[in-house]
Amino acid sequence: MEKIIFLDRDGTINKEVEYLYRPEDLVILPGAAEGIALMRRAGFRIVVVTNQAGIARGYYTEGQMHRLHGCLNEELKKRGAWIDDFYFCPHHPVHGIGEYKKTCRCRKPDTGMFEEAAEKYQVDKSRSWMIGDKRIDVLAGQNFGIPGILVSSGYGAETRARALRQGEEPFYDFYAETLVDAAEYIIRKGREKHG
Repeated sequence: MEKIIFLDRDGTINKEVEYLYRPEDLVILPGAAEGIALMRRAGFRIVVVTNQAGIARGYYTEGQMHRLHGCLNEELKKRGAWIDDFYFCPHHPVHGIGEYKKTCRCRKPDTGMFEEAAEKYQVDKSRSWMIGDKRIDVLAGQNFGIPGILVSSGYGAETRARALRQGEEPFYDFYAETLVDAAEYIIRKGREKHG
């Protein structure tokens, strides 16, 4: 069994850029590489799960997205971190065009990308986590049966503030300022739970 960190991409690892696909627009967020490196050293695999509605809308191709992912991994490796696998949803139920316009099981908060990863890796759900900057990221992890961490980057701070204003109970298992904070929390919880 493997312990896996499932990570959202935009707003979690890299700066939120509307429909990002050009490598020159890629900016890795402060603490992202360091957090990933910390989790790798603690024995976690790192798997990205990302909704890519820009493909569905025809703004860029799957090939352009794969190229961006290659560039992202190259940049992370320079900082001692890397992603083991990227899973993506290219569909949108309303705004998709052609074959990409459909309701699917892979679009977060559904769990298709997690299930696809589970076909490759034996996911130890008791020691795996989902980290993202949106409610749908956290809910996708919880729907798959793993805890979800909301990070403040991207839409995270705004999402948390809105939930607090509305008097909601926290929908996330932990709130982290950065991926480093998330990593330190996960490692600490692992020591408490598994010794």
